[in-house]
Parts: sequence; C-alpha cells; structure tokens
Amino acid sequence: MSESTPNDILSWENLIYIADFLQNSQERMFRILGGEPTLHPQFNSMVIYLLERGFDVSVFTSGVINDNVLHEMGSLFSQLPPNRLTFICNLNDPDKTRTPIAEQEAVRRFLRTMGPRVLPGFNIYRTDFSLDFLFKLINEFGLQRHIRLGIAHPIVGKKNLHISLDQMEKVIHSLFLNRPMFERMRVKPGLDCGFPMCKFSDDQLAWLMRYTGGKSEFGCGPVVDIGPDMTVWPCFPLSSFHKRSLLEFNSLREIHEFYDHIHQAVRVEAGGIYPECDGCWLREDRICFGGCLAHNLRHFKDELPVRMKEMYQ
Repeated sequence: MSESTPNDILSWENLIYIADFLQNSQERMFRILGGEPTLHPQFNSMVIYLLERGFDVSVFTSGVINDNVLHEMGSLFSQLPPNRLTFICNLNDPDKTRTPIAEQEAVRRFLRTMGPRVLPGFNIYRTDFSLDFLFKLINEFGLQRHIRLGIAHPIVGKKNLHISLDQMEKVIHSLFLNRPMFERMRVKPGLDCGFPMCKFSDDQLAWLMRYTGGKSEFGCGPVVDIGPDMTVWPCFPLSSFHKRSLLEFNSLREIHEFYDHIHQAVRVEAGGIYPECDGCWLREDRICFGGCLAHNLRHFKDELPVRMKEMYQ
C-alpha cells in the first residue's frame, strides 16, 4: 500500500464542487470513504481544506496507513477536538480473520497515534464471532467507547461474502453473548442499517434501547455515496443500482427524494426480507424497514422483468 496509488482518485475540482454542494444543502458532515482514503496523495491537505470550510469530517479507514502519512496526520490533527475529525476504523478479529503480522502492526501504530478520535467498527460476516478483541483495543489505546456494528449484506449484481437471511438469529445471539462486556466496559453498541427488528427478543430490544439512550434504529434508506467521478448511488450494497451523476441534482434533498422513491417502489413488490414482513405493524409504522433492500432485490434476480421499472438497474 505504501507504494500504490488508486487509479481513480478524487480531484481537487470535484472535491470543491462536492463541498459546495453539501454546504448549499446545509450538510455539515463530510464522510470520506474508500477503498482506503488515506492512499489519496493529497489526503491530509484535503482534510485540512474541509475542516477550514467548517465541515466535521469522518474518515472510514482500515487503519493500514503509510508511516509518513500517519506521522503527518499525527502532527496536523492531534490538537483538534475529536468531534471535528473522527476515524471510523473497521477492525478484524486476528483469531478469526487471517491477517499478516505487518498489517496488524500497522493498525496498532494507527490506533496508538489517533486513539481518542478512533471509533471502532466491526463488520459481521460470520455467525461465530466475539468482540473481546475490540474491548481490549478500546482499553489499550483509549478508543471511543462505542462500537459501530454492521452486517455484511449482499451487493446487488455481485457475489460477496454476506450474512444470509437464515443466519440473522445466530448473528444476534452471538452479538448478545457480548452483552456483559458492553456493560462492564461501559461501551455502547451502535447498530448500522439492515438489522431486522423481529429477530430480536423483547428483552434484547429493551436492553438496546436502554443502553443506547433510545438511539437504536432498524432502518434501511438511502445514505447516498458520491464517487470520485461524481456518480452517486444509494448505499454500498446498492453501489451498482440506479447510478446517477451528481450534476443531475441541485441538492442532497433531491438525491434522497429520488432514491426514496425507488426504495418505496421496491418495497411495494417485497415489503421486507421475510414473508412475515408483509402486514407487520412495525414495518407499516416505519419502526422497522424490513431489513436490507439488497436482500429484497435478490428475490427477483432470476425472474423475467415483469415488475415496475424501479426494480431493475
């Protein structure tokens, strides 16, 4: 990684356009994703530019960062309040995921440098997992006492490792085996989108609501990603679904309305990821959105195109 450069990188011209677009849309948060965004040769300079424009910046990173870039980051950003610049670092359990020693050491250097501004994340791609390693890293490096928990969803149009519908209950069971450690370490769980509410017991839901201050949500809606070439799409699992150009829209609200319409059209055809989602009052009252839309679309991938045009790419 230290010698590689992405083929498609964000230009200064496009960055400034996106910053203007978000600012005009009254959006103060600028989230930088990849790939690995710190590979951009102007990464640090671009973050400084966004901060000086008044954005709060979140960077999604693997934590595997070139030593020179990391040293410069430590010098430039160490005095910033953590809320101005946050690194969301998805971490892998070294006992479950085969990871080279050099990569593990690079991640530890990153955590040591950026500790208090790192929000740890964990992407659930198998049912037998433990978060013990994350609790240890939080204590060792003083990371934020919050774990962002995501499920690996299917990517429309591609084959990828993901949690199947019949594995959801096992995932939730494994998650709650970590409940004593969440309480003991005073770490808050944060559920990313796509968790089906019906697979949680009443006791589990009560604990989540109490321990997260009522902030647990079971939604699935467009979060809007913007590519280096100015294309937009609704979210990572739908990264090839109804792509458009940012130049077609006047505001972030317009993009959300465009993809909200498509989401609603798909949910007319399939209310949720399980048959029982149809007629469920939780979905009808929009307390739960019926799971990840990418799972819904898989219901129709092998049939003739006889449904509404929004169902297809």
